[in-house]
Amino acid sequence: MGFIPMACVDGGFSGKHQFEERIWKEVKKGYCHFQNGDIGIAKISPCFENLKSTIFQNLPNNYGAGTTELVILRPLNIHAKFYLYLFKSQWYISEGTKYFKGVVGQQRVHKGIFTDLQIPLPPLAEQYRIVTEIERWFALIDQIEQGKADLQTAVKQTKSKILDLAIHGKLVPQDPNDEPAIELLKRINPDFTPCDNGHYTQLPDGWTVCRLEQIVDYEQPTAYIVNSTAYDDSYSTPVLTAGKSFIIGYTNEDTGIYSNLPCIIFDDFTTDSKLVDFPFKVKSSAMKILKIHKEIEIDYVAMFMSITRLVGNTHKRYWISEYSKLEIPLPPKAEQKRIVHAIHDIFAQLDTIM
Repeated sequence: MGFIPMACVDGGFSGKHQFEERIWKEVKKGYCHFQNGDIGIAKISPCFENLKSTIFQNLPNNYGAGTTELVILRPLNIHAKFYLYLFKSQWYISEGTKYFKGVVGQQRVHKGIFTDLQIPLPPLAEQYRIVTEIERWFALIDQIEQGKADLQTAVKQTKSKILDLAIHGKLVPQDPNDEPAIELLKRINPDFTPCDNGHYTQLPDGWTVCRLEQIVDYEQPTAYIVNSTAYDDSYSTPVLTAGKSFIIGYTNEDTGIYSNLPCIIFDDFTTDSKLVDFPFKVKSSAMKILKIHKEIEIDYVAMFMSITRLVGNTHKRYWISEYSKLEIPLPPKAEQKRIVHAIHDIFAQLDTIM
């Protein structure tokens, strides 16, 4: 027969369930029992609020058993799906929480929600019409959500491809009047020696390849102890936190603010790199501040790092010493500016589409 633990009941509005196959003697005691067509509703929190309810169907031999945290209802002369959707409605969930009993973390709805709460009862034919309309709208919403997911994937892939074209000299046209990048690098360091172009053999004229450490200064920031990491818009100075992609507030004295901007923040614990153009503080010493030479477009370097990934260990820890050896294809400074402008323009259009 079919055995259904709570994990086999889907949350949300799908109303689906799976089952495991068990023999009767294993489940005849200590479990609730039901048959095809019955409605099962989770009575324990948070499963109740997560809409874990279902109509049992396709059970082996027509019968099943399951967790005692399910309340079993058998429809009589009503459309089961109509009441399944009613049990998933915000109104019913709100009413049900009023019947909670037990301690926090082990609260369950009291049986009164099934015996005392008055619920609407439209004519049977209207119940069927209501279910048909609900499922028509659900199908449309599913199409919209899938379309949104497909669009998000397409936009993400498009941005990645645009960045890839940019660092290979294929996004904007070259201008033979631009000063070659190697001259730029020799101004930064008269002893500059170009890297082997093994990975970038098709770069346009005027481009060269260098290591990040040849155009970047690294700084190990001083970490500040923060008593609370809760975000608050009233905090005056943002704090960047290792391993996370959001900003939290900081309320203590204004010493230690990094304001020599912009710069790139690199996080040892993830593959994240962020271009920062506002004053900030740092909570974790695992973060590194990358200051780009003033002759180099910082946005171009940030874009390069955003698509660069190193092969790390299972803990995903990436050391700045590894990144410092990364080879970056470098266009002339004027083309760097054209690339950055083009990417900002295209990304803005893609974001508008989203």
